[in-house]
Amino acid sequence: MAPKPHSLVNLALWCVCLYLIYLCFLSLIQRRLVFPRHLTRFPQVQASYPGLEKSWIRTDDGPVETWFLPPTVVDGPFPVIIFAHGNAELIDHAPPHMAALGEYGIGVLLVEYPGYGRSDGSPSQKTITEVFLTAYDKLITRKDVDVSRIILMGHSLGGGAACALAAYRPSAALVLLSTFTNLRAFSSRYLAPGFLVRDPFENLDVVSAYTNPVHISHGEHDSVIPYSHALALSRAAKDSRLVTYQTDHNDCPPDWDAYWKEVISFFEDIGIISQT
Repeated sequence: MAPKPHSLVNLALWCVCLYLIYLCFLSLIQRRLVFPRHLTRFPQVQASYPGLEKSWIRTDDGPVETWFLPPTVVDGPFPVIIFAHGNAELIDHAPPHMAALGEYGIGVLLVEYPGYGRSDGSPSQKTITEVFLTAYDKLITRKDVDVSRIILMGHSLGGGAACALAAYRPSAALVLLSTFTNLRAFSSRYLAPGFLVRDPFENLDVVSAYTNPVHISHGEHDSVIPYSHALALSRAAKDSRLVTYQTDHNDCPPDWDAYWKEVISFFEDIGIISQT
């Protein structure tokens, strides 16, 4: 026996209502999904690094922490990488990988996200961008920093922070590791329209307008941020270098020492540092 027309209409209305309720719930929790600070854990062992400078920058929502790793080899004003970490990490996790840059005469500024670690506030595209702009403006007041050789680097979600900063402040190069084109591209995973994404981080637009060199590294088997995002970013950039690893997301790069040698070679080729 065929269902009555009004029964089908009622079923359709119930499905629409349930979907709208789902979208409202998703809208409420989406920042918890994008910024899972509840999953972050401090390293069990806090290593010490020579010359590490810990400081705080003021925001409307409270202080946010930054760490500065000076180079171990200094010859006049030096280049600095401003680094933005992944979404379930802290600045505390970065030094074991980033400290190696000091041997090449490069300083590193690690900027925390609002609400992460010991920092106050709540993370969003707006608040993260404001924090990184403030950190940048404070960095360029240092007399030991070569402001013409500031490099912006982001890992995973941090690519969004790096690109957001690149849209407002000058930099010599942009380094993106396992980074996405924009977060709207992931809305289909949740059966939701892209316009509901509150923090889209339009990296593709930024890279398309960026006039300096861009270094992109990505795992070909990345199950979190598909490799197609790296290809799109590379095609959009005016001057790009794409390095592909046979890895997933969390094991990219597979060897940090080898990764830095590749990045340093890139810096040498574009004149940020002298040939070693």
